[in-house]
Amino acid sequence: MLIDVAEVSETPPSHHAIKVHRVMCMELIQFVSRVSVLLPEIEAARPGCSSGREALCLLNHIIDKANTLRQHCSESSKLYLALTGNSILLRCQKSRDLLEQSLSQVQYMVPVLLAEEISQLIAELRGAVFILDPSEEEAGKVINELLRRYINTAEEHAFEAIQVAMWKLHITSLKDLLIEKRSIKKLLDRVGEGDSTKRKILSLFLKLLSKHGKSIVTEQTENGNQCEAMRCRLDDAEVDILRSSLPPDEFKCPLSLTLMYDPVVIASGETYERFQIQKWFAEGNDTCPMTRRKLANLSLTPNHTMKDLISRWSAIHGVSVPDPNMEATGAHLLESCSYSIASLSSSMNNLRNDFDAISETSNDSFHKVQCQDMDLNPLTRLSSLSWESQCNLVGKICNVFKYNDQVCNWMSSKDFVPAMIRFLKDAHDSNDLNSQILGCQSLSTVLQKCRSSFPYLNDDTFALLLSFLGTEVSKEALSVLKVLSCHQYCQQKIAEFIPKLIPLLEDTALAKDTLIILKNLCITKDATDSVAETDGCIPSVVKLLDSESLEDQEHAVALLLSLCTQCIQYCRLVIHTDEQVFSDLVNISLNGNSKGKAMASELLSLFNNNSESSGADVDISKGSTIDDYTKQKSSSSKAPGLFRKLFS
Repeated sequence: MLIDVAEVSETPPSHHAIKVHRVMCMELIQFVSRVSVLLPEIEAARPGCSSGREALCLLNHIIDKANTLRQHCSESSKLYLALTGNSILLRCQKSRDLLEQSLSQVQYMVPVLLAEEISQLIAELRGAVFILDPSEEEAGKVINELLRRYINTAEEHAFEAIQVAMWKLHITSLKDLLIEKRSIKKLLDRVGEGDSTKRKILSLFLKLLSKHGKSIVTEQTENGNQCEAMRCRLDDAEVDILRSSLPPDEFKCPLSLTLMYDPVVIASGETYERFQIQKWFAEGNDTCPMTRRKLANLSLTPNHTMKDLISRWSAIHGVSVPDPNMEATGAHLLESCSYSIASLSSSMNNLRNDFDAISETSNDSFHKVQCQDMDLNPLTRLSSLSWESQCNLVGKICNVFKYNDQVCNWMSSKDFVPAMIRFLKDAHDSNDLNSQILGCQSLSTVLQKCRSSFPYLNDDTFALLLSFLGTEVSKEALSVLKVLSCHQYCQQKIAEFIPKLIPLLEDTALAKDTLIILKNLCITKDATDSVAETDGCIPSVVKLLDSESLEDQEHAVALLLSLCTQCIQYCRLVIHTDEQVFSDLVNISLNGNSKGKAMASELLSLFNNNSESSGADVDISKGSTIDDYTKQKSSSSKAPGLFRKLFS
C-alpha cells in the first residue's frame, strides 16, 4: 500500500548506491543478470508456442521490475524504505518465484545444453532465501511503532525513536541528513493528493528530521567520527564481507577474539566488545590494549555501523552472537561441557563426574580455556579415555552442538570431526551398535551446525559410512550422508555407491533421506546419469509416488523432475516404467503437499509436451530440443491411451 516504485529516473544506479535492503536487492539482481545473459540464447531457440512467448515476455517484465526496484531502493527515503521493508521483501520473493516459473516453462523448448544451464539456475532460485537486514528490520519496527504512538502521545517518544532509526539506517552526518530530507521532499512532490496516508507519513518524517535531525547527527559526529571512518572503509567491500562464510577480523573483539555483541569505540579509535573493554578499564588500565598508549579519556562510543554489519552477517549465515553480559541461563548443557573441558586439564579420569556436575562457569572462561590451552581440548585425548567415558563425552558434545548454535562461533567442525570419526570407527570395530548410532548422530549434528568450516573427509571415512548401509545403523548413516551430499567435493564420493542406496528406497523409514541424497547428487550430468541408469532406481522412485507419506511423494517427484529436465531419454524411462505414473502424478497434483502439487504439475506438463510412443525409437542428437523429440515421436505413433485420456 505504501510502496511506490514509480518515482525513479532512467539511469540505473550501481549497487553501491542502494541505500536500504542492499544485500536482498543484490541477490535478486544477480539472478536477473544471469537470466539476462541467457535470454538471447533462449530467444534464438524461438520457443514459438503461446506458453513460450508468455514466458519470454514475463522474463523481460521481471528484469524491468527488478531494475526498477533497485532504483527505488537507491533513490527513495531511507526511513520510508525501512518502513516498507516487508513490501520490498515480498517483491523480491515474487520476482524469484516468477523467474523460476518462467524458466521452468522455457527450459523444455531449448537445446539440451542450454536446458541444463537453465535447470541449474532454477535449482539455485528454489534455494534462494531473501531476508530483511536485521538492523533495517529493527529500524522499520521502531518507525512503525513511532507512527502508532504519535497519534496518541504526540512527540513523547518521537526523539528517541527517530534517533534509533537514524543510527540503524546510517544517517550519521549532516550530508546524510540533507540527502534524506531531499529524498522525502521528492517523494512528497510525486505523491498524488489521493494518497493522504503516504503524504502524512512523509510529512511527519520531514518534520521530525527538521526538528531533531541536526542535534542527533551533531552528537554522534562529535563522539563517533571513528565509526563513520570505519563505515567508509568497509562500504566498498560490504557485499563481499556479508557473503563471506567466515567472519572478518574486524568483527571480532581484539581481547576475546570472538564476534562482538556490543562493539564500542574508545579514544584511540579502536573498536572492542563493551563487556571486554569495561573489564579492562575496571582492572585499573587506562591504555588502549592494542596500541598500549595512554588514553585521553575512558569514554565509550557505540559503533552502530559495526554492530549492524555483524548483525547482518550473522543473520545471513545463521550465527547467533551471545551477550557476554548475561549468564547463559538457557545453555545448561554448554556450561556443563565448558566445565568438563576446563577440569579435564587436571583430571582426565574424572570426566564423567565433571559432566554430571552443575557448573557456574561463564562463557568468558570457556573462551579463555579454549584460547590459552588448545591442548586441553578433550577430543584430542578422547582415545585415552575408557570406552564408557568416550561415549559419555561424545553424547554430551552432540547435545551441545544440537541445542547451542553459538558453539560454532568458538570451535569449528575441524576440531571435532576427526575425533568423531575415530570414535565411530572404534564403535564399528567393536560391534557396539549403540555407540555406532551415537557416533553417527554426533557426526551428523556437528557437520550440520558447522557448514561454514566443513572439513575434508578421506576415502576411509566414506567407506566406513558405506559399511553401515543395510544395517541397523542405516538411518543414522543416511543422516550423515544427507549433510555430505550438499557439498560438491563429497558428491563424487557418494555417487560411487549409489547402487548401495537404491535398495533403501524399499524401506519406508529410509526412503525420504535416500531420495534427498539422490536428488542432491543430481547436480552434475555424470551423477545424474549414475542415478538414473542404476538398476532399479527409477522403478523404485516411481513406486514411491503412491506412498502414503506426502513427504515421500514430494521428494520422489522432485527426483524424477530433476532427472527428466536434464535428459530427454529419462522422460521415456519414467513413462515406460509404469503407466500408473500419470494417475499417481495427477493424484499428487491434487492431494499432495504444496511443493508436491507444484512439482507434480510441472512434471505432468513436461510429459504432456514430450508425449512418447510406446514403440518407435528416435535419434536424439546433441543440441536437439525436447520439442524436436516430440515432433519426431508424434510422426511415428500416438501417446499411450491413459496419457491421452489424462490430457484430453
